[in-house]
Amino acid sequence: MSQLITGEKTPQQMKDMRECGRMLATIYDELRQKVTAGMSELDVNEFVAGRIKDFGAEATYLTDEVKFPGVICVSTNEQLVHSFPTDYVFEKGDVVSFDLVIGYRGMKTDSAFTMVVDEEPRGAKKHLLHATEQSLYAGIDAISGDGTRVGDISAAIEAVLKKAKLGIIRELVGHGVGLEMHMSPEIPNHGQRGTGPVLHAGDTIAIEPMASLGGEKIVTEDDGWTISMKDGSLGAHFEHTVLITETGAEILTKL
Repeated sequence: MSQLITGEKTPQQMKDMRECGRMLATIYDELRQKVTAGMSELDVNEFVAGRIKDFGAEATYLTDEVKFPGVICVSTNEQLVHSFPTDYVFEKGDVVSFDLVIGYRGMKTDSAFTMVVDEEPRGAKKHLLHATEQSLYAGIDAISGDGTRVGDISAAIEAVLKKAKLGIIRELVGHGVGLEMHMSPEIPNHGQRGTGPVLHAGDTIAIEPMASLGGEKIVTEDDGWTISMKDGSLGAHFEHTVLITETGAEILTKL
Protein backbone atom coordinates (compact mmCIF):
# COMPACT_ATOMS: atom_id res chain seq x y z
CA MET A 1 0.00 0.00 0.00
CA SER A 2 1.12 3.54 -0.67
CA GLN A 3 1.45 6.13 2.09
CA LEU A 4 -1.81 7.86 3.01
CA ILE A 5 -1.48 11.57 2.27
CA THR A 6 -2.82 13.08 5.48
CA GLY A 7 -4.52 16.45 5.31
CA GLU A 8 -3.45 17.10 1.72
CA LYS A 9 -6.81 16.75 -0.01
CA THR A 10 -7.98 20.04 -1.44
CA PRO A 11 -11.59 21.22 -0.95
CA GLN A 12 -12.23 20.31 -4.59
CA GLN A 13 -10.85 16.82 -4.09
CA MET A 14 -13.11 16.28 -1.10
CA LYS A 15 -16.08 17.59 -3.08
CA ASP A 16 -15.26 15.14 -5.88
CA MET A 17 -14.83 12.30 -3.39
CA ARG A 18 -18.23 12.99 -1.83
CA GLU A 19 -19.78 12.99 -5.31
CA CYS A 20 -17.98 9.74 -6.13
CA GLY A 21 -19.37 8.19 -2.95
CA ARG A 22 -22.89 9.35 -3.80
CA MET A 23 -22.60 7.74 -7.24
CA LEU A 24 -21.47 4.44 -5.74
CA ALA A 25 -24.24 4.46 -3.15
CA THR A 26 -26.81 5.17 -5.87
CA ILE A 27 -25.59 2.24 -7.95
CA TYR A 28 -25.90 -0.04 -4.93
CA ASP A 29 -29.38 1.24 -4.12
CA GLU A 30 -30.45 0.33 -7.64
CA LEU A 31 -28.60 -3.00 -7.58
CA ARG A 32 -30.37 -4.14 -4.41
CA GLN A 33 -33.68 -3.74 -6.21
CA LYS A 34 -32.48 -5.35 -9.43
CA VAL A 35 -30.76 -8.56 -8.34
CA THR A 36 -33.09 -11.56 -8.60
CA ALA A 37 -33.01 -15.29 -9.28
CA GLY A 38 -32.46 -15.99 -12.97
CA MET A 39 -30.06 -13.07 -13.33
CA SER A 40 -26.40 -13.90 -13.91
CA GLU A 41 -23.28 -12.40 -12.37
CA LEU A 42 -22.39 -11.12 -15.85
CA ASP A 43 -25.77 -9.38 -16.01
CA VAL A 44 -24.80 -7.53 -12.82
CA ASN A 45 -21.48 -6.57 -14.34
CA GLU A 46 -23.18 -5.20 -17.46
CA PHE A 47 -25.68 -3.17 -15.44
CA VAL A 48 -23.02 -1.68 -13.15
CA ALA A 49 -20.71 -0.89 -16.08
CA GLY A 50 -23.55 1.01 -17.74
CA ARG A 51 -24.34 3.02 -14.62
CA ILE A 52 -20.68 3.93 -14.07
CA LYS A 53 -20.58 5.20 -17.65
CA ASP A 54 -23.84 7.12 -17.16
CA PHE A 55 -22.30 8.96 -14.21
CA GLY A 56 -19.13 9.82 -16.14
CA ALA A 57 -17.11 7.89 -13.57
CA GLU A 58 -14.31 5.34 -13.97
CA ALA A 59 -14.42 1.59 -13.33
CA THR A 60 -11.30 1.36 -11.17
CA TYR A 61 -11.04 -2.42 -11.47
CA LEU A 62 -10.53 -2.13 -15.23
CA THR A 63 -7.54 0.21 -14.99
CA ASP A 64 -4.06 -0.91 -15.98
CA GLU A 65 -3.01 -0.98 -12.33
CA VAL A 66 -5.67 -3.56 -11.41
CA LYS A 67 -6.67 -5.39 -14.63
CA PHE A 68 -9.57 -7.20 -12.94
CA PRO A 69 -11.87 -9.16 -15.28
CA GLY A 70 -14.95 -7.11 -14.47
CA VAL A 71 -16.12 -3.74 -13.13
CA ILE A 72 -17.44 -5.24 -9.86
CA CYS A 73 -16.57 -8.19 -7.60
CA VAL A 74 -19.48 -10.64 -7.28
CA SER A 75 -18.83 -13.31 -4.64
CA THR A 76 -21.49 -15.99 -4.15
CA ASN A 77 -22.04 -18.24 -1.12
CA GLU A 78 -18.68 -19.69 0.05
CA GLN A 79 -16.86 -17.15 -2.12
CA LEU A 80 -15.94 -14.30 0.22
CA VAL A 81 -14.31 -11.54 -1.85
CA HIS A 82 -12.63 -10.68 -5.15
CA SER A 83 -14.56 -13.12 -7.30
CA PHE A 84 -14.99 -11.88 -10.88
CA PRO A 85 -18.38 -12.02 -12.60
CA THR A 86 -19.16 -15.28 -14.42
CA ASP A 87 -22.17 -16.76 -16.21
CA TYR A 88 -23.41 -18.27 -12.93
CA VAL A 89 -27.16 -17.67 -12.63
CA PHE A 90 -28.41 -16.65 -9.19
CA GLU A 91 -30.77 -18.96 -7.36
CA LYS A 92 -33.23 -18.03 -4.63
CA GLY A 93 -31.44 -18.05 -1.28
CA ASP A 94 -27.95 -17.42 -2.63
CA VAL A 95 -25.80 -15.23 -0.37
CA VAL A 96 -24.04 -12.73 -2.64
CA SER A 97 -21.48 -10.04 -1.81
CA PHE A 98 -20.80 -7.08 -4.10
CA ASP A 99 -17.61 -5.00 -3.87
CA LEU A 100 -17.10 -1.94 -6.05
CA VAL A 101 -14.51 0.83 -6.43
CA ILE A 102 -15.18 3.75 -8.76
CA GLY A 103 -13.18 6.84 -9.57
CA TYR A 104 -14.34 10.37 -10.29
CA ARG A 105 -12.00 13.21 -11.26
CA GLY A 106 -9.06 11.32 -9.79
CA MET A 107 -10.70 10.44 -6.46
CA LYS A 108 -11.85 6.92 -5.52
CA THR A 109 -14.41 5.43 -3.14
CA ASP A 110 -14.90 1.80 -2.13
CA SER A 111 -17.94 0.00 -0.71
CA ALA A 112 -19.40 -3.49 -0.32
CA PHE A 113 -22.59 -5.17 0.84
CA THR A 114 -24.03 -8.68 1.10
CA MET A 115 -27.59 -9.76 0.38
CA VAL A 116 -29.74 -12.88 0.06
CA VAL A 117 -31.31 -13.35 -3.37
CA ASP A 118 -35.11 -13.17 -3.52
CA GLU A 119 -35.84 -13.77 0.15
CA GLU A 120 -35.67 -12.01 3.48
CA PRO A 121 -32.64 -13.31 5.39
CA ARG A 122 -33.66 -15.79 8.09
CA GLY A 123 -31.93 -17.94 10.66
CA ALA A 124 -28.18 -18.29 10.28
CA LYS A 125 -28.07 -16.15 7.13
CA LYS A 126 -29.85 -13.30 8.90
CA HIS A 127 -27.49 -13.60 11.85
CA LEU A 128 -24.42 -13.54 9.59
CA LEU A 129 -25.50 -10.50 7.58
CA HIS A 130 -26.89 -8.54 10.51
CA ALA A 131 -23.87 -9.02 12.78
CA THR A 132 -21.31 -8.33 10.05
CA GLU A 133 -23.06 -5.11 9.02
CA GLN A 134 -23.49 -4.18 12.70
CA SER A 135 -19.73 -4.61 13.19
CA LEU A 136 -19.10 -2.15 10.35
CA TYR A 137 -21.17 0.54 12.04
CA ALA A 138 -19.60 -0.25 15.40
CA GLY A 139 -16.22 0.42 13.81
CA ILE A 140 -17.45 3.71 12.37
CA ASP A 141 -19.02 4.70 15.70
CA ALA A 142 -15.66 4.10 17.40
CA ILE A 143 -14.16 7.00 15.43
CA SER A 144 -13.97 9.98 17.79
CA GLY A 145 -12.45 12.33 15.22
CA ASP A 146 -8.92 13.66 14.91
CA GLY A 147 -6.53 11.47 16.90
CA THR A 148 -8.52 8.24 16.69
CA ARG A 149 -6.32 5.15 16.68
CA VAL A 150 -6.88 2.43 14.10
CA GLY A 151 -7.02 -0.09 16.96
CA ASP A 152 -10.14 1.65 18.30
CA ILE A 153 -11.95 0.78 15.06
CA SER A 154 -10.53 -2.74 14.90
CA ALA A 155 -11.44 -3.55 18.51
CA ALA A 156 -15.03 -2.36 18.03
CA ILE A 157 -15.46 -4.56 14.95
CA GLU A 158 -13.94 -7.58 16.68
CA ALA A 159 -16.16 -7.18 19.76
CA VAL A 160 -19.35 -7.41 17.69
CA LEU A 161 -18.17 -10.39 15.64
CA LYS A 162 -16.92 -12.24 18.72
CA LYS A 163 -20.20 -11.72 20.53
CA ALA A 164 -22.00 -13.07 17.45
CA LYS A 165 -19.67 -16.11 17.45
CA LEU A 166 -18.79 -15.62 13.79
CA GLY A 167 -15.51 -16.49 12.11
CA ILE A 168 -13.46 -13.28 11.90
CA ILE A 169 -11.48 -12.98 8.68
CA ARG A 170 -8.11 -11.80 10.03
CA GLU A 171 -6.01 -12.16 6.87
CA LEU A 172 -7.85 -9.38 4.99
CA VAL A 173 -8.01 -5.73 6.03
CA GLY A 174 -9.55 -2.37 5.30
CA HIS A 175 -7.33 0.43 4.04
CA GLY A 176 -6.86 4.06 3.22
CA VAL A 177 -8.55 5.20 0.01
CA GLY A 178 -8.86 8.40 -2.00
CA LEU A 179 -6.15 9.29 -4.48
CA GLU A 180 -5.58 5.55 -4.91
CA MET A 181 -7.69 2.46 -4.32
CA HIS A 182 -5.42 1.01 -1.64
CA MET A 183 -3.42 3.33 0.59
CA SER A 184 -1.97 3.22 4.11
CA PRO A 185 -2.92 2.58 6.83
CA GLU A 186 -4.32 -0.93 6.99
CA ILE A 187 -7.55 -1.26 9.01
CA PRO A 188 -7.69 -4.77 10.52
CA ASN A 189 -10.96 -6.30 11.71
CA HIS A 190 -9.44 -7.27 15.06
CA GLY A 191 -7.19 -5.41 17.46
CA GLN A 192 -6.80 -3.47 20.70
CA ARG A 193 -8.06 -0.01 21.57
CA GLY A 194 -5.42 2.68 21.85
CA THR A 195 -3.03 0.96 19.45
CA GLY A 196 -2.14 1.34 15.78
CA PRO A 197 -1.66 4.37 13.52
CA VAL A 198 -3.26 7.68 14.46
CA LEU A 199 -5.96 8.99 12.12
CA HIS A 200 -6.36 12.71 11.50
CA ALA A 201 -9.15 14.92 10.21
CA GLY A 202 -9.17 14.72 6.41
CA ASP A 203 -8.04 11.09 6.25
CA THR A 204 -10.32 8.81 4.26
CA ILE A 205 -10.44 5.08 4.95
CA ALA A 206 -12.36 2.00 3.80
CA ILE A 207 -13.60 -0.04 6.76
CA GLU A 208 -14.61 -3.54 5.65
CA PRO A 209 -15.38 -6.33 8.13
CA MET A 210 -15.68 -9.84 6.72
CA ALA A 211 -17.03 -12.80 8.66
CA SER A 212 -18.25 -16.36 8.19
CA LEU A 213 -20.64 -18.87 9.71
CA GLY A 214 -17.71 -21.25 10.04
CA GLY A 215 -13.99 -20.87 10.56
CA GLU A 216 -11.56 -18.04 9.83
CA LYS A 217 -9.34 -19.69 7.21
CA ILE A 218 -9.53 -18.53 3.59
CA VAL A 219 -8.09 -19.86 0.33
CA THR A 220 -7.34 -18.25 -3.03
CA GLU A 221 -8.92 -20.20 -5.88
CA ASP A 222 -7.07 -21.33 -9.00
CA ASP A 223 -8.39 -18.34 -10.97
CA GLY A 224 -5.96 -16.17 -8.99
CA TRP A 225 -8.66 -13.75 -7.83
CA THR A 226 -11.44 -15.44 -5.89
CA ILE A 227 -10.95 -15.76 -2.13
CA SER A 228 -13.26 -18.37 -0.57
CA MET A 229 -13.88 -19.83 2.86
CA LYS A 230 -11.63 -22.86 3.29
CA ASP A 231 -14.37 -24.81 5.07
CA GLY A 232 -17.02 -23.92 2.46
CA SER A 233 -19.09 -21.91 4.94
CA LEU A 234 -21.09 -18.84 4.00
CA GLY A 235 -19.35 -15.47 4.30
CA ALA A 236 -20.42 -11.83 4.41
CA HIS A 237 -18.69 -8.53 3.62
CA PHE A 238 -19.80 -4.96 4.35
CA GLU A 239 -17.78 -1.82 3.63
CA HIS A 240 -18.00 1.97 3.61
CA THR A 241 -15.59 4.73 2.70
CA VAL A 242 -15.38 7.09 5.67
CA LEU A 243 -13.95 10.58 6.17
CA ILE A 244 -12.34 11.35 9.52
CA THR A 245 -13.67 14.70 10.75
CA GLU A 246 -12.49 16.84 13.65
CA THR A 247 -15.03 15.29 16.02
CA GLY A 248 -16.19 12.06 14.36
CA ALA A 249 -16.72 10.50 10.97
CA GLU A 250 -18.71 11.03 7.78
CA ILE A 251 -19.80 8.08 5.66
CA LEU A 252 -19.15 8.98 2.02
CA THR A 253 -20.73 5.90 0.41
CA LYS A 254 -24.21 6.21 1.89
CA LEU A 255 -27.22 8.09 0.53
